[in-house]
Amino acid sequence: MESYSILRELAIIVISAKLFGLVAKKLRIPQVAGEIIAGIIVGPCLFGFVQQTEFISQMAEIGVILLMFSAGLGTNLKKLIKTGPRALLVACVGVAVPLYGGFLLYSSFYGFAEPGSMEFYKAIFMGCIMTATSVSITVQVLKELGHLSGDVGTLILSAAIIDDIVGIIVLTFVIGFVSDSVEPDAVVMNTVLFFVFAVGVGIILYHVFKWMDTRYPHTRRIPIFSLALCLALSYVAERYFGIADITGAFVAGVILCSINDSEYIAEKMDISSYMFFGPVFFASIGIKTKITGMNKELMAFCIGFVIVALVTKIIGCSLAAKLFGYKNKDCLKVGVGMMTRGEVALIVSQKGLAMGLMSATYFTPVIMLIIISSLVTPVALKALYAGEPTPQEITAGGGEEDFVDSY
Repeated sequence: MESYSILRELAIIVISAKLFGLVAKKLRIPQVAGEIIAGIIVGPCLFGFVQQTEFISQMAEIGVILLMFSAGLGTNLKKLIKTGPRALLVACVGVAVPLYGGFLLYSSFYGFAEPGSMEFYKAIFMGCIMTATSVSITVQVLKELGHLSGDVGTLILSAAIIDDIVGIIVLTFVIGFVSDSVEPDAVVMNTVLFFVFAVGVGIILYHVFKWMDTRYPHTRRIPIFSLALCLALSYVAERYFGIADITGAFVAGVILCSINDSEYIAEKMDISSYMFFGPVFFASIGIKTKITGMNKELMAFCIGFVIVALVTKIIGCSLAAKLFGYKNKDCLKVGVGMMTRGEVALIVSQKGLAMGLMSATYFTPVIMLIIISSLVTPVALKALYAGEPTPQEITAGGGEEDFVDSY
């Protein structure tokens, strides 16, 4: 009879996550925030209808892998190459400044630890959470304002994609350093070897899938084999190179992002992710969250975490844009457009919890960051763009429209 209780708990998770997701959508905040809140309500924090179990954790892990695979599929390599050094620098500085800011914040509250100690890596990991950018809300706002295809809009989109890649690489190193007391040199070597392996195997697999795509376009075998590739690379990354499985999933998505049927694959992946694995993952974050241990120190940390995460992202991205000669107002637009956080921040947090780099209590500031950044960003962008003509109004040319559609 015990096995049947799993079905009851999954039903509660899916229904509550969807209902609260719809409420969040009505309030114009990310649906994932509603799904997390649903987990808090039905989990041990409040009503206790659902308990955290090994089975739910495993389902949530599959959800993480599918989300990162979809993120990889959404990468536009051609546009990344086209935007070149501008987007790369904005992304790198936009990762480095929040990373250092998070490290300083954690160290200020809990003490500066010796380099190489677990507390030292916990401080770095807090910065890792701050590095992730989610531009889904920014994209929607820029579309509504008619500025998505502009120079600043294109820079924000490209930098956000690179931002996630750089953030995942940083996370890979941090996790490697705390895994089984592996020597730092071995971590660096394993990470480099994995990406060398990924490039070599990726080129071969890209041509294999491209051939399949030409011979069997829009057939279900392509998404099925793509899913198998995602799971296989996730396993290889964790088992043979000692780096995060989500890195392998992301790389699998990048390998397939340029084939003709990449959108078709993403569409099929979204069905399982949206209907089941995604809600289970986000609700599991809420189920794991502990708000009972909230005290004055933790509340102060939450407030500091949100402020530092927002301000450091604005400062880092704005300064990088300034180096390329952008006007002060445009630099601020880039910084504000990059400050929203979403799924990747939760994925990083989930991985940190599993590795002992953070406790469940610290999901609270992460959730606060996602909600607040999602509310502040649209308001700030609309104020910054107020009264400005759109690119379509300036010129009849629409050379960058293809970028909007492809994204």
